[in-house]
Amino acid sequence: MSDPFEIEAQGESEFVVRLRGDGGGEQTESWFRLSPGLREELGLAVDDEELVRRTVRFLLGHQEAADFPDIVEIEDVVAGYPDYLDAVRG
Repeated sequence: MSDPFEIEAQGESEFVVRLRGDGGGEQTESWFRLSPGLREELGLAVDDEELVRRTVRFLLGHQEAADFPDIVEIEDVVAGYPDYLDAVRG
């Protein structure tokens, strides 16, 4: 099963994520940003795009795509969800 979203790099550590609505409905768009070096700080051996992919999957387990903010700072997700790091490391 493919992910219900597409990720497009927009420069260093910035990505636009286009999320398809349920049943092919309206598409929403959110920008994901992460600070340089965040992956290393978190001990993750993945590239930035894979970290964004894992973050989107995680957030979709907690809220509807339509409820995503326009800009998602991954550091805010780390701070706001105690189970985030375990989820993205797995």
